[in-house]
This record gives sequence, structure tokens and C-alpha cells, in this order.
Amino acid sequence: MASKYKNQVSSIYIKDSDVPINKAGIKSSEQIHELEKELLFEAYEIFYDELNEDTVFDENYFIQLHKRTFGNLYEWAGKYRDFNMSKDESKFCQGMYVNSSSKKIFDELKKDNYLKDYEHKSKEDFAQKLAYYKSELIALHPFYELNGRITRLFFDMIAVYNGYKYIDY
Repeated sequence: MASKYKNQVSSIYIKDSDVPINKAGIKSSEQIHELEKELLFEAYEIFYDELNEDTVFDENYFIQLHKRTFGNLYEWAGKYRDFNMSKDESKFCQGMYVNSSSKKIFDELKKDNYLKDYEHKSKEDFAQKLAYYKSELIALHPFYELNGRITRLFFDMIAVYNGYKYIDY
């Protein structure tokens, strides 16, 4: 089975598979996905426990979510890609623009105070802003893998910070 992504450079996968090269030496797609799921579950507990009024939902926080969640499994955890990538008909941000595009998104998010003051606004306004930034980060697809899961974790932490429950995807 080939990778689910079409990459300009796909050196992170075990040859002819959708399994990223990993520190655990796992070659089974089922095993690697189960381990990723467990690591993500643990990350939800850790990052939820760490949330406080000083939490800043900036680019560094986003990168650290990826690195701290998957760093024991993957060398590339927390590192932005620099090559072009697509999945099915979706083309993500060109690799050469990932860093600058990420900066623009997070600069805009900073102007929105990282969505930290939305407990005083309507639920609809908050949901609209979350949806906007989530779609921007998904289109960016900055990491080699696990973009959707980390983006969901990121916005779930913002939702909880603002007094909401985790988002029902």
C-alpha cells in the first residue's frame, strides 16, 4: 500500500506503505495507527491539565502540541514540511510557503487574542472563528503527518479554555 498523500518527497514512509518510519520500528499500519491514537489520548489529558490563564495559543503552542504528542515516535514531530503535498483532490500549501503562511495565520489569530475572549461573545461568533482558523490550518497542512489530529487538539484546547466542551467532530 502506498502513502495516502501525494508528496513531492515522501522519505518519511516505509517503502510501499502508509506507515511512517518510526522510532519503535513498527511496520504494521494497524499498530502504528493504534499507537498514534493512544498518544493523542494521552496528549488530551496532559494539555487539558496544563491549561491556565497564561496559555497562549500561538504558533509555538501548536508546534509543541505536535512535538510533545508524537516526538517519542517520530523524528519529524513538531517540524514543518518543506515539500509540496496533496491528498486526493486537496492540494495543501506549497512547501516553500508553509512557514510564511503559518506566520500570517498566527499573526491574525494573535489579533483575535488567540480566541481567548470569546466567552463574552456569542457561541455562533466563536464557532465561526474556530471554523475559519481550523480551515486555514488544515489547508496549510504544515506537518509531514497527523495534521488533522493536532489541529483538532489545538482547537479543542481553545474551546475548553473558553468554557466549552471538546468539539464533536
